[in-house]
Order: sequence, then structure tokens, then C-alpha cells
Amino acid sequence: MTALAYARPIVRQIRSTHEFDRLMKKHSTQTGLPVIVDFYSDGCGPCRMIAPIFKKLAQEVEGKAVFVKVDTNQLHELSSRYGVRSLPTFKFFLGGRKVNEFSGAGEQQLRQFTKDVIQKAEWENVVLPMENLVSYYGQQDASKTTKDIEKVYKKCVDQVKDENPDKLCVGAVARNLAKSLKKKYGSGPEFEQRFLPEEPSTNEQSGDKKKAGEGSGGPKKSNKKGNSDKPNLHLATKEELLAEIESRLDAERDAQVEEEEDDEAEFEHGWEPSEWPERVAIIGGGPAGLSAAIYAARAGLKPVVVAPPMGGQLQGKGVDVENYPGLFNVTGPAVVSLMRQQAIAYGATFEADVVVGIDASVRPMKVKTNSSLIETHSIIVATGAESNWLNVKGEYEMRGGGVSSCATCDGHIYRGKHVLVVGGGDTAMEDALVLARTSESVTVIHRRDTFRASKVLAQRVSEHPSISIKWNTVVAEILGKPLSSPNDSENVDLDAPAEKVVSGAVLKDVYTGEETKVDVDAVFVAIGHTPTTSFLEGVVDFNPEHAGYVLTQGTSTKTSVPGIFACGDVADSIYRQAITSAGSGAAAALDAERWLSEEGLGNEESDFEAELLADIMANDGRRSAEEYNVYEEAGGRVSGVKEEL
Repeated sequence: MTALAYARPIVRQIRSTHEFDRLMKKHSTQTGLPVIVDFYSDGCGPCRMIAPIFKKLAQEVEGKAVFVKVDTNQLHELSSRYGVRSLPTFKFFLGGRKVNEFSGAGEQQLRQFTKDVIQKAEWENVVLPMENLVSYYGQQDASKTTKDIEKVYKKCVDQVKDENPDKLCVGAVARNLAKSLKKKYGSGPEFEQRFLPEEPSTNEQSGDKKKAGEGSGGPKKSNKKGNSDKPNLHLATKEELLAEIESRLDAERDAQVEEEEDDEAEFEHGWEPSEWPERVAIIGGGPAGLSAAIYAARAGLKPVVVAPPMGGQLQGKGVDVENYPGLFNVTGPAVVSLMRQQAIAYGATFEADVVVGIDASVRPMKVKTNSSLIETHSIIVATGAESNWLNVKGEYEMRGGGVSSCATCDGHIYRGKHVLVVGGGDTAMEDALVLARTSESVTVIHRRDTFRASKVLAQRVSEHPSISIKWNTVVAEILGKPLSSPNDSENVDLDAPAEKVVSGAVLKDVYTGEETKVDVDAVFVAIGHTPTTSFLEGVVDFNPEHAGYVLTQGTSTKTSVPGIFACGDVADSIYRQAITSAGSGAAAALDAERWLSEEGLGNEESDFEAELLADIMANDGRRSAEEYNVYEEAGGRVSGVKEEL
């Protein structure tokens, strides 16, 4: 039996394949804790969205599971070993074996799979000692000889598939043996807990530096001469020297991990609830939302930006941003990062969550997210647009298995492979150029005979030696093959549908209808976007000529509801560029500032403090925060009253 160890930090960043393998072995043989692995990349928007949720979940279940992150850009060997084909991908290990996995930024799926693997770990945290089995048979069947019992025990040990260096009857196999014996004799043998929990210790010699067996409380041998158990380096062989170097490197890395802080600086400056409504809530974290945040923050409005840390479409732009004045040799993620830093510097705060609804029937208005409720006097909507899909056979089934809408996120996974890019706009051209850096070949599929993309990008694609183009062609079907993973064959659920990955595609000529089959490893879809405005249905008016786009008044960003403004791709059906989105974001902040001034909705907290001070000075008594109503002070121009918190 071994004591459970507590590792720091909450989420561990894996630096090498050796470190990963060592960690897996440790938790297979010394702690019994499940290991939950997040395969990600820095340029992946959904990866950034799920990162704070992953960390929060790790904090919630601390001591029950180990959470680690693997950067697929740095550790190609691990992503290849485990068949990672889309990002983010989460894999759940227990006893060194994969027991579950999924791809995508699904919080509910992540929570459910985590709960399942923890329950499985707790259920399998048993050991059936040989002496317990001998005692059991002595009570139930005295005819069994010691040799017979040893044969039963050996059979149990041999069936254990997890790492089992001590050759014990453990886990699910021990449970099944006990179940069979109970069915035969009416009762089963007694288990013992395989891994014993231990309170976290500040002693550097405790925790994950303990070796198997030390938790049992056995006596320790004294060593007056120091580390005599280590090899004498003067007389050591080459193999012993290499082993000693590796051991010391491991010790150094463990010491670094103990002192590491979670690298989540970009998620700092988070929003904290207050008894006072916000003056401006900005929904969206792309160029439009961050530009609005910068302008609103500089105006002293202290805006809260409500959005996953994805950065909009610009976050997934892997090539350099070349059409934004003043920016040269800089990628989309870098631009978004700088915008966030600038907004934070002027006082903006961030709530890393997804907005699910807005209540504009009361004042202040309410912004509802998955985990919070924000009261605000004004709202700027800058949620951008989501990728469109082909809606052909095989596409939905193989999302995460070779079908993707983000070349920057998933492209490097298909290094040296053959891939398709579907589309003819700037996004498709950029995806093709990104993929051409690492893929063996890239084929662009376009339904017309000319690209809609800018001339510069279209020319680069046409002249690239690794990119070929099929004009007047559409994808009729995406073909797949079962995903085979020899290492995980023992964990296959025969009742579950076979998991598939992309193996090819059926292409169709739009004029002749002729179909051809091509062998490819991935299909990247880049056929445009649809505004992310579903949460606004029934709240504001939409553009009757452009479905899904919010209708704004004249050249302003005002919507049909006073106090709600729209900017960026949610209201722009024509230009849809990062720079035009940033410009409209600035305009929305200016419109919101003017509207707040016109309605007399200032800084309630400062106004209340000033009035309270005046009341005290005049000996007129005190007014509580609950009695103060800014809408009454504004002369009743805005309907609704502030509800009690």
C-alpha cells in the first residue's frame, strides 16, 4: 500500500516525453490517481477558451486527479503516440491506460469524463492480499490447499493489465474475483485500500518524493556515510553514469515543478461582482470588443469584457497580419494579446465565460453567462461570427478526427500528410499557406473558377509549389476509416460506435456531376462565417436583408434597444475585416459613453460616496446603498429600477 501524493502546481506543464512517461508510471504505481491530459497549442482559440475551466476543475478535485498540459507544437512525439488529430483533445488515463477521450472545448463533457474517471479510480483502489484470500478459503472451503489458493491468486495477478510491479491482485480484477467468490459461497474476501490518502505536507522529503512503500511506516535504515546507496562515480560504468545523470535531471525538474506557479497570467484581472451595476459590459474578445474596451477604459468607464479568451477570428490567424496599419511581422494571436494588455492597463476587467442571454426588460440590464449574472447600464455586443460547415456526409462524425475549421489550431498535427482546404476567400488562402509549411501537399477545393480572396493571397496560393487547386469542385462526402490504437485495444467498448478518422474525400464537379475519390488525412473547412447573435433573439431587431446581423441605426452603433450597441462582424455584413471591426468597436464605446452621459448614468459608487459625505457634513443622516437609485437621480428618463442585490 502506498500513500497518495499531492503535486504542485494545480496544472502541470509537461516539458518532455520522458517527464510525461515518468509521471504516468508514478501515478500508476505509487498514487493510483487518474491523469487528465490537455493536448493544446497556444494558437488554438478553443484551447484558450477551455484553459481556465480546466484549471478551475483541477482546483475543485485537487487530490483526486492529476491535471497536465501538453503543447503539441513542442511535443510532436506525444501527440503522434496518442493519435491527437484536433485541438484541444482531452485524454483520461488510469493505471497508465487510456480510459476515455474527447476533442473540443466542451465544459460539460470535461466535467463528466473527469467525474467518471475519478469514480473508476476510487472503485479500483483496492488490493486483495494473499493472506486475506487464504483466510477466506479457510472459512469457506477448507478443502482448498495452499497450492490451489496460490493458483487462484496467480490467475488474478496475471489478469491485471495495469503496471503491477509487486504482483498483487488489485483493481477491477480483484473486484471481479471477489464477486465470483461471493456468488459461489455467499460472501466475498475482504479488501484493503491499495493507495492510502495522505494530508499535504510542507516537508520537502514528503509528497511525490516518497517512494513506494514508505507510506506503510516501515523503519528506515540509518546511513552514517551519507548517500552510500548511490554508485561510486569514480568506479561507475557508463550505464550507471547515464542513470545517475537522468536521476539528477529528474530531481531538478521535480524541484522546479514544486516552485512553479500556474502560467495563467493572461486570465488575471478577472471581474469581481459588486453591489453596484457596471457602466459598460462588452460581450466579445476580438478586435471589436477589445477596441471598445480600450476606448471605454480610457474614458474611465471601467468596462468588463465578457468572453472566452479566444480573441475572435484573429486569434486563429496563423500567418502574419499584413493589412493592419502599423503592424508588420506579427501574428493574429500576438495582436490580440497586445490589445488585451492595453485594455487591462487602462482598467478593463475580464470575465472568461460565454454569454447565454440578455435581459433588457429591467434597468440595469442583466447579462447572463454560464456561471455569473452581471448587472450593467449599457451593453456593447461584439461577439463576431462562427465558422460555417459543409453539412455533407461524414463531416460531423469526424470533427476532431481530421475535419477542422482551424488550420492554425490543428495544422501541425498533419505534418507530412496530404490535406484539403475547402473555400475561396481570404480565410481559405491563409489556411492553405499555413498548412503548406508542414504538410506534404495541400489541395484547395473551390466551387467557382476564380477566388474571392484578395489578389495578393490568391497569387501566393496559386504560385506555391506545395499547393494545388481544383476549380469548379465541391466536396460531396468525407470518407473515414476506423481509428486503430494498439496500445488501447484492451479498453475498447464493443457497444460504442467505432471511432473514425479522415481517410479521403469524394469530390464532385459542379458542371458535369462527375465524382472522384482522393486520399487525404484531413479536411479544413473555410467557407465563411455566421454572426454569433443567437442570444440576442427577441432582444434587439435584426437586419431584414442580412439574416443574423444586428440592425443598427444609421451610421451609429445603436440598436433598437436604448443602451445596447453592436459592432464588428455582428453588424457588418460587407467588410468584415479586423481593422473595420476595431474601428466600429471604438465607435461603439464612444456611442455608449455619450448615451450614459445623456441619461445621467455616471459612477454610482462615487456619486453615492459624495452624497453620503455631504449628508454627513450637513447632519442630515445617512442613506444606505440600497436606498440610492441612479435612475431616480437621472430624472426617470430610463424605465426600470435597480433591484435589490
